[in-house]
Amino acid sequence: MVTLADVARHAGVSASTVSYVLSGKRSISAPTRERIQHSIDALGYRPHAGARALASSRTDVLALMMPLRTGLYVPVTMEIAMAVTTTARSHGYDVLLLTGEEGSEAVRRVEGSAVADAMIVMDVGLDDPRLPCLQEAERPSVLIGLPAETAEAADATGLDSVDLDFGAAGARCVEHLAGLGHTRIAVLGEPPAVYERGTGFAARTLTGLRAAAGAHGVGLLHRPVEGTYAAVAAAVTRVFEERPGTTGLVVQNEAAVEPLLALLRHQGRAVPEDVSVVAICPDQVAVHASVPLTSVSVPAQEMGRLAVERLVARLSGGAPRGTELIPPRLTPRASTGPASASVS
Repeated sequence: MVTLADVARHAGVSASTVSYVLSGKRSISAPTRERIQHSIDALGYRPHAGARALASSRTDVLALMMPLRTGLYVPVTMEIAMAVTTTARSHGYDVLLLTGEEGSEAVRRVEGSAVADAMIVMDVGLDDPRLPCLQEAERPSVLIGLPAETAEAADATGLDSVDLDFGAAGARCVEHLAGLGHTRIAVLGEPPAVYERGTGFAARTLTGLRAAAGAHGVGLLHRPVEGTYAAVAAAVTRVFEERPGTTGLVVQNEAAVEPLLALLRHQGRAVPEDVSVVAICPDQVAVHASVPLTSVSVPAQEMGRLAVERLVARLSGGAPRGTELIPPRLTPRASTGPASASVS
């Protein structure tokens, strides 16, 4: 294995000079730096990661806090994590994955150790207990999620945030259905636990749905639901009992998509002739559903990529903190059409 001493001999300099070039702790003349770099390339020298970290106080590791909580749709979570990992590697960083529900304690552990240079935090709540620790931390962080109802309020926290504009996504679903003449819409939302813990994206979507319903004179009914067939059947049966004239359904629960479509077939309700369905979900869920769904895409890969890029810019001394919301994109497919003139 090539050592630092081998590089020094090849370049005709002392080992300490090579060390200074690698760490950047002292100014070395350009010709000497170039000669050392040539020797490094020629010999294929790779600095020991631990030694490099000690010399530079950098680990080249990003911590990804991804608590695996109840009600979480794992495929989307893992897609974000994969985007974080691949983008981080393209910038020379490895990723340390933290999946426990430790809250602020996990932030303190990363901040108080040398395990990572920075943090990416997922599953952000409107009143997330990790936020005060992140605000006080010396290590930079980026949230995938919004710790407030609005971007302006999130900016006031002084933290970096990247997310889909879920409020606008909810509004876009209502606007699409209202434009097709639907005046009674029901929302099958995330599992109850997601709302109970104040998860930001779910709360913001509901705010957007209600605001747009009010603006368009649409009656809106919201039902949190687990993703099982039995839970979806109970919720949908209750919806049509309470609002017999319901002709539009918005689904923000990927696990509930296929149970819902199967239930509607079982009940003899044609999609979209009797009931139109819009989903907020990844494109692959919408496209491969038994009825291709009109949907607002959840851009999981883009969110992961943007979070890492903002963090790398922060570590390089640039990029002011702030909120970046991705505008929603609704794609019409086979699941929506004009409201039925006669609904039983």
